[in-house]
Amino acid sequence: MAAVIVSIAGRTYRLSCDDGEEPRLEELARYVEGKILSMKDNFREIGEQRVVVMAALSIADEAADARNKAQALEAELAALRAELDAVKTASVALEERAVAAVDDAAKRLERLEADLRKPAVSDDFPF
Repeated sequence: MAAVIVSIAGRTYRLSCDDGEEPRLEELARYVEGKILSMKDNFREIGEQRVVVMAALSIADEAADARNKAQALEAELAALRAELDAVKTASVALEERAVAAVDDAAKRLERLEADLRKPAVSDDFPF
């Protein structure tokens, strides 16, 4: 288990994380710190705790928007997969009909060829 020391809102925190996750945790801490600084710039006469809460709510709002977009994309992906399955099914059915039509045409041609090879019946020679 690894540990990272980060500074958020003027306070230092020692946080544990899985090995290799240190850069990600540091990046997240910088993002939170940036949100807090942005809130401080926008609302100068506001208490420290309130700024932290507002930054947390802003980040939660971004996360909720991202979840909603992900859910919409998952639904769209599911619809596209269903459409693709329907197209594949229609394609297989169309291919089967085409094969049947070619087979039928081949049989007709064979019958026509056989008919053409038969000797012609003439009216000159009564049987």
